[in-house]
Amino acid sequence: MKIALAQLNYHIGNFESNTAKIIDNINKARQNGADLVVFAELCVCGYPSRDFLEFDEFIDLCDQSAKKIAAACTDMACIIGIPTPNNDSEGKDLWNSAYFIENGEIKATVNKALLPNYDIFDEYRYFEPSTQFSCIDFKGHRIALTICEDLWNNIENPLYVTRPMDILIEQQPDVMINIAASPFAVKHDDERIDILRDNASRYNLPLFYVNQVGAQTELIFDGGSLVFDNTGKLVDELPYFEESLTYYTLEKDAGIKLHQPATLKTERPADIEQIHQAVILGIKDYFYKSGFSRAILGLSGGIDSAVVCALAAEALGAENVMAVLLPSRFSSDHSLKDAEDLVENLGCKHEIIAIKHVTEAFEAALSPQFKNLPFNIAEENIQSRSRAILLMAMCNKFGYILLNTSNKSEAAVGYGTLYGDMCGGISVIGDVYKTQVFELARYINREREIIPENSIIKPPSAELRPDQKDSDSLPEYDILDKIIAEYVENRRSSGDIIRMGYDEQTVRRTIKLINLAEHKRYQTPPILRVSSKAFGMGRRMPIVGKYLS
Repeated sequence: MKIALAQLNYHIGNFESNTAKIIDNINKARQNGADLVVFAELCVCGYPSRDFLEFDEFIDLCDQSAKKIAAACTDMACIIGIPTPNNDSEGKDLWNSAYFIENGEIKATVNKALLPNYDIFDEYRYFEPSTQFSCIDFKGHRIALTICEDLWNNIENPLYVTRPMDILIEQQPDVMINIAASPFAVKHDDERIDILRDNASRYNLPLFYVNQVGAQTELIFDGGSLVFDNTGKLVDELPYFEESLTYYTLEKDAGIKLHQPATLKTERPADIEQIHQAVILGIKDYFYKSGFSRAILGLSGGIDSAVVCALAAEALGAENVMAVLLPSRFSSDHSLKDAEDLVENLGCKHEIIAIKHVTEAFEAALSPQFKNLPFNIAEENIQSRSRAILLMAMCNKFGYILLNTSNKSEAAVGYGTLYGDMCGGISVIGDVYKTQVFELARYINREREIIPENSIIKPPSAELRPDQKDSDSLPEYDILDKIIAEYVENRRSSGDIIRMGYDEQTVRRTIKLINLAEHKRYQTPPILRVSSKAFGMGRRMPIVGKYLS
């Protein structure tokens, strides 16, 4: 049996595009002699569709698309992911399903059993978990078809009380196929390989795994579809962060023949390389799928905005990036020069708008109320909000999308101005720690100097008052980032972190800042997710909670 794995980039709710893409790949697979072409989880509607799934019309459009796909699938078979109605009066209204389509007909439906309901996943909100499992016979092979999480219950601390494959294996299948929508996070590819390898060796069956690729707002899907033989040996690994249609022949003795050179990597890419690829894809898809093409950002001469500007230029083309230099009376001459050097290195567009007179106008308007009180955070934030007003005005006038340039370290402890430098349409590096931003800058400069060296080596500063440095208000970033990671990503208590050797006062102050800043993060743009626990939809904290604050 010749199997094609279609690792594709879908668009949520864009039925015309998704259906056309699926049919196009069916036709390509047929022309290349494939018996079966396999697509990803919920490929018909895109994943995650979230509350679109609550609209009857949305489900009807899924059904209409499936019928078009079935009509195009002649002289072969395909597997597609689709939400389907649960016609039982009990339970949730939908199933997360896979259709097995053969020669124009839907021959079998498989429903997902294990519904993730943690971090960014919220499937039990919409879907009923399946309790019935049956294999599919095709071309002399018996297929155990599962959907994503259905193969993830072989971990040390199981989340569910059943393993679908334990039931399916009793029906004596000779191959496993798993369709998935598994989002990117640093090191998740290694975890994914380990989990799937364990399934192949545990059940002594070859395994074909298809993941989607592409970004859906803050979630980035990295592809990396996989093929294992029945011993758990990795046979092939599809490219990461790009589409692919790849062919294999499954022999009756469980052997697997490749029809093109394997893409196995002898060494996993470094974390910072993966983050770079993920963020580039995240920017591209956010703009393309939103119908926009041009970005704007405030360029300060510091490392954060420099990295975001360079990433945007790579993702969208330098000609589609507008960098606006917004110097205040506290901006240093070298910061302005660093920003100008970056613009020249990238070849992107730029404007210079001094904000001195703007902030003076705000301060003059407020002078009766401020009554000669000393300069403090109020005047600092007026500068940041003045910049945001100017940038948003240019968005409205020229159709730009504003890129937020805050990093994860700043977002964690609230080191930013709400409605100022924290505004934007998408947060590009909001899940990238400050220490990782330095690594990203070095990676961007791996072949030539794009980001000026001075932007990388100078002490970080918001430049909102004379001689200001981040270290005046925060611990050094190499310490701060580790504490944030232990608390946010590893969910360790203050006591646990202190016992790891960190200064008690620094730990308690950092955790308090993280919790007090929740109201700020609640009002900021979606953040491109690159870690196992990003701020946003995957981390849900009360704003007025007392615990640890």
